[in-house]
Amino acid sequence: MTTPLLTAEGLTKSFFGVRVLHEVGFALAPGEVMGLVGENGSGKSTTMNILGGVHQPESGRMTLDGQAYAPRNPKDAEAAGIAFIHQELNLFKNLTVEENLFIGGFPKLVRGLPFIDRRKVRARARELLAAVSLDIPPGTPLSRLSQGERQLVEIAKALGAEARIVIFDEPTTSLTARESERLFALIGRLKAQGIAVIYISHILRDVMRLCDQVTVLRDGRVVGQARASELSVDRLITLMVGRTIDQIYPPRETASTGGTPVLEVEGLTQPGIVKDLTFSVRPGEVLGVSGLMGSGRSEMARILFGLDPYRSGTIRVDGKPLERPTPQAAMDQGIAFLTEDRRVEGLLMDGSIADNIALASLPEFSDRFARLIERPRLGQRVEAVGRDVQIGARDYARTLAKNLSGGNQQKVVIGKWLLRGPRLFILDEPTRGIDVGAKYEVYKLINRLASDGAGILMISSEIEELIGMCDRVMVMSHGEVRGFFDRAGFDREALLRSAMWDGVKELVA
Repeated sequence: MTTPLLTAEGLTKSFFGVRVLHEVGFALAPGEVMGLVGENGSGKSTTMNILGGVHQPESGRMTLDGQAYAPRNPKDAEAAGIAFIHQELNLFKNLTVEENLFIGGFPKLVRGLPFIDRRKVRARARELLAAVSLDIPPGTPLSRLSQGERQLVEIAKALGAEARIVIFDEPTTSLTARESERLFALIGRLKAQGIAVIYISHILRDVMRLCDQVTVLRDGRVVGQARASELSVDRLITLMVGRTIDQIYPPRETASTGGTPVLEVEGLTQPGIVKDLTFSVRPGEVLGVSGLMGSGRSEMARILFGLDPYRSGTIRVDGKPLERPTPQAAMDQGIAFLTEDRRVEGLLMDGSIADNIALASLPEFSDRFARLIERPRLGQRVEAVGRDVQIGARDYARTLAKNLSGGNQQKVVIGKWLLRGPRLFILDEPTRGIDVGAKYEVYKLINRLASDGAGILMISSEIEELIGMCDRVMVMSHGEVRGFFDRAGFDREALLRSAMWDGVKELVA
């Protein structure tokens, strides 16, 4: 058996008298990929923060290369060869790629003098970028790169620091499918070089694909450790949530076909973005939208909500035309929009839960003349909505959105719109970046909204999610509709073929 590069035994940690880690332990060998999974709040971040020197354990021990390892700060961890690739990348957009690579210390022309050896910087930067297969000039401003390319720069930076262990935290959350495949190939190369990897992700199929072993945390305890080949996705879910989920997607009756459509779109066109989109969403129906990155899904959602313009076509809500929509006009006609980036576009991260839920409804709770907010009435409604969507916090007025888990953040966004009582929900990647248990709660909320008669337009990159949740799926490619699939005709391969097909538009079902 290979001698472990890193071991952890009996790691225990408390915050403010509350035990958050209970004797956590694992072992990681050189060139091995370990998956670390668990619901939000399971202890993953605390464990990694101990490994990275952010926190120190109350008890337990770690070894690195057989020697005692007890980092007092992140600098100690970096010096020991441990690198973190965070979901929120630790890069500077206003600097160039090479400046980001050497931000921790530039080569000097003369030791002791503040003169940078630009030639050495450029040469070494080329070597590091080649190591991650990123073919760009080192002097390229970081702001010009895609999220996937920025992530490769972060990895190149770790290689430049001679990292022996690289920790990836939800690395594919903001990546396209192609960028994710590029990342997976790079992880394979790191592994072949003897670099160990800890891979944290809520996307369990990626964990099963990439990892040699998996450690499962629940409530701060290790509840499962096994070779990935000995596990299944169902088994992982059961370990993570502490109960069997026979169906990942809660059951719901298929929507009725009667009544005036909540949303009717005819010939919607914006050159270079979308072309001749025609579809409808009925009351109580969940219409999924599938397609590869660049298919126009999110752009269509922004147009429907009035964020972006369109040249021609008709949009009707409950049979009434939405003339030259603006976000306010869309909201007034009963449209709600959950953006794909809740942290940037959906929430005031430094605001409280109460502030965020109230945000879209303030005019309805203000005095008509003095424009003063009727705080008691607003507070009662906010509390009622928060309980309705089951936000996991005690004090809505004091708990900040940035301190919530991804699942609870999404519930706050849904609660914000529920306060307005919309007829149509446009959901763009509603479960991105949240754990399997929280996903189930969001799915139940979506089902309940549909059963109450709202129309749901649900955009998702996960085909399994669309198959599990939707009554119909509309497939888009290059800004056009490529096909419609009813529940009886759901087929993963057929959906993918339709998304990648560039022939003449064809409607299925």
